[in-house]
Amino acid sequence: MHEKVGTLPVVRSVADLRRAVAQWRHAGEVIALVPTMGALHTGHLALLARAKELADRVVVSIFVNPTQFGPNEDFTRYPRDEAGDAAKLAAGKCDLLYAPDAAAMYPPGFTTSISVGPLAEPLDGRFRPGHFAGVATVVTKLLLQARPDIACFGEKDYQQLQIIRRLVRDLDIDARIDGVPTVREPDGLALSSRNAYLAPEERRIAPALQRTLQAVRSKIVAGGVPREVTAWGIAELGRAGFAKVDYLDAVDAETLAPLLVLDRPGRLLAAAWLGKTRLIDNIELAPGTGP
Repeated sequence: MHEKVGTLPVVRSVADLRRAVAQWRHAGEVIALVPTMGALHTGHLALLARAKELADRVVVSIFVNPTQFGPNEDFTRYPRDEAGDAAKLAAGKCDLLYAPDAAAMYPPGFTTSISVGPLAEPLDGRFRPGHFAGVATVVTKLLLQARPDIACFGEKDYQQLQIIRRLVRDLDIDARIDGVPTVREPDGLALSSRNAYLAPEERRIAPALQRTLQAVRSKIVAGGVPREVTAWGIAELGRAGFAKVDYLDAVDAETLAPLLVLDRPGRLLAAAWLGKTRLIDNIELAPGTGP
């Protein structure tokens, strides 16, 4: 059964989602899915725009997934604004909003969890135990519920993107995963729903995360030893005012294994804290690249 939030058609059950998608597929249309947790910003709308370039019809899902939050994380205070999100999606010409509740996504007796192995162990996996099992499980469910031809995910959550690419390959899910470049503020800060938590002084410091990643990349490309340069970068973030740095690592772009020498495509990834707000970011690292 369809309802509307403003002008945007909304479905809340798997059956209604599949009914809508089946009509499009019967008409021969290409379908894209953009999974989100809501609190939509320009980065999310870039995912929608990319999906519209690739497909005839676009479904955006909004579901704040409880299984990917740890016990001391921000699930209860995570920003929620379905009406505002729906207005943005309608303006962006989204075809359908899928907004299930927790009972629809995890019915009574639900016990299954998907583990993606080594890709989920380093980086955020060290600091957010269970996070990627929650992500992998909910994304698998969304892909099987919507059965899209294409699904769009942002590169800001780079480890998540690589995990989703792996699970789609491993589980033979017939959907192409499209990675969309990170959208940034003019000062370089990666857009994130959690940026709303930043106090004014923290917001002033926040762009140093991207600047430091660029400086680390320049030093590695110039011949610096990745492990030594990333250690310098961690200290630099401390000097910039970050209270704690969970990691700043150079890794293989596909396997996320430590990159000891810059002899293949890599990625620099970082997670650091300003007050109670945890920011993540990443940039490409490859021989011959610079700022």
